Amino acid sequence: MEARPDPGVTVVRVYDHVPRPPGAYRVLVDRLWPRGVTRDAADIDAWSTDCAPSSDLRRWYGHVPERFGEFARRYRAELATGEAAAAVGELRARAGAGPLVLVTATRDVARSGAEVLRAVIAGEV
Repeated sequence: MEARPDPGVTVVRVYDHVPRPPGAYRVLVDRLWPRGVTRDAADIDAWSTDCAPSSDLRRWYGHVPERFGEFARRYRAELATGEAAAAVGELRARAGAGPLVLVTATRDVARSGAEVLRAVIAGEV
């Protein structure tokens, strides 16, 4: 059976202007600030760079679809250590308290760090 996304943890693109669900906590999970977006337009409560992929990993991946499996494996390893693990713990606690929206600028959300992070927070991997 295929894992289903936790309805309490979702991923949206910052450029899509998806309305905020009632009581949701929105957190930007990219290492870099999205181009052309003001803080007001982003409508975020926090910016968590600690749980974003490292710059080296992000550059290596380069959003090449064939590299996604290896990217996800390496990123999950990063999320299990140090400040990233602490940031994931904080996001899990937020998800337990109400809807959590992970905000990203990535075009291909299904093959993004934000989607890997969502799966980790939801306990799917």
